[in-house]
Amino acid sequence: MNTQPPTKARMNNATRRRFLKGMGVSLALPWMHSALPSSVRAASDATGGNAPLRTAFLYFPNGVWEKAWVPETEGSDYTLTPSLEPLADVRSDVLVLSGLDKKNSHGGDGHYAKTANFLTGMPVTKTTSKDISSGGISVDQLIAKQFKGKTPITSLELATEPVISGIDSNVGYTRLYGSYISWETPNRPVAKEMNPRIVYDRLFGRDANTSQSEAESYQNLLDYVLDDAKRVRGRLGRDDQFKMDEYLEAVRAVERRIEFATRGQAREWEPSIDPAEIARRRPGVPNDFREHIDVMLDLMVLAFQTDSTRVASFMFANDVSGRNFSFLDGVKGGHHEMSHHENKDAKIDQYQQINRWHVEQFATLLKKMKGIQEGESTLLDNSMIMFGSSISDGNRHDPDNLPILVAGRGGGKIQSGRHIAYKDMPLCNLYHSMLDANGVEVESFGDSTGPLAELLS
Repeated sequence: MNTQPPTKARMNNATRRRFLKGMGVSLALPWMHSALPSSVRAASDATGGNAPLRTAFLYFPNGVWEKAWVPETEGSDYTLTPSLEPLADVRSDVLVLSGLDKKNSHGGDGHYAKTANFLTGMPVTKTTSKDISSGGISVDQLIAKQFKGKTPITSLELATEPVISGIDSNVGYTRLYGSYISWETPNRPVAKEMNPRIVYDRLFGRDANTSQSEAESYQNLLDYVLDDAKRVRGRLGRDDQFKMDEYLEAVRAVERRIEFATRGQAREWEPSIDPAEIARRRPGVPNDFREHIDVMLDLMVLAFQTDSTRVASFMFANDVSGRNFSFLDGVKGGHHEMSHHENKDAKIDQYQQINRWHVEQFATLLKKMKGIQEGESTLLDNSMIMFGSSISDGNRHDPDNLPILVAGRGGGKIQSGRHIAYKDMPLCNLYHSMLDANGVEVESFGDSTGPLAELLS
């Protein structure tokens, strides 16, 4: 194999010089509010910042113990259930939604056919071969298309566990279905990243100490890598093709960031954050699961705060996750094991504690976002953060009455702080509403019958 990259680059020398000046942490400098022309800055101040809407989808596996999750009453004066008690400080910023169903998950197995379509709502193709399908593009990617070219990163897909390939022979499904919730097309999942250092570098550029000669050859190397990898892909097996596709998407993401950094045009939204603060928050690679969760959610907040992206998804764990939660008092075992509680009190108690812990992480995220001012509002005010699982009760593998929370006020579009109880309502009606809030016009999405009228003001 020829190890020398081609000499022809896609960018001319002048453009490349501009890119080099933007390498590393300094890439964030043009995003600063203080770097705006005075006339643009004055207009931004006068309107309170005109902050954009950010949207995120957070997934946790294995469902919940419903009796400790769903409030008994509706409206704003509902009583927080044991699993939802961690939301006490942010309850006015959270919608509790019950009665949302995913009818296209009734067929198939207990897990894979329910997780792969968590954000599509469409039937998942049962397969052990290459013909995978989530049924449609996921809602996060449809929103991301709306903002393509307006931020350095079109969307951000985060996780804590790697993609699992191979076949689950017990149910006849590829295990890939349990590793993805974001789909660029029905047949193409979006690569997710679990290394926080790589996420940071993707958002804010390569190390500032990168040599000039190394940086000057970077685009040529990208051209070479893409051309060579495309040739190799056709000779690979199915699982390796997915790994190659993830790799190619990572390379394309670098290209898009280079292109964005070299366009030389003003950004429509200029957040105020000190570049030194961005540099300070470059993370390491945590060994502890709890620390891993915290740093990944912090990176998502930082990405939204700097307008590096407006769409994100996060998987706390893969589907059928056996993650051990013995770090919680009274829990002695793995998450998937406890979700199969068999109506035994000892397992139910541990299962509910795991549910509550996930809600605690969600609440911590919301508090961070609520503490970030954007003009007269906060980052949380200007966001829609969905949090939920692809099944309700883990023992029954039920795709109805899903545990769903939506935080933030959607830029003033959402009447928050309530429990809204639906009956036999498609989950995709929520997605339809979120698409509407983002200005994405659709006649329907998945199996939606229309947006949720009670959700938006």
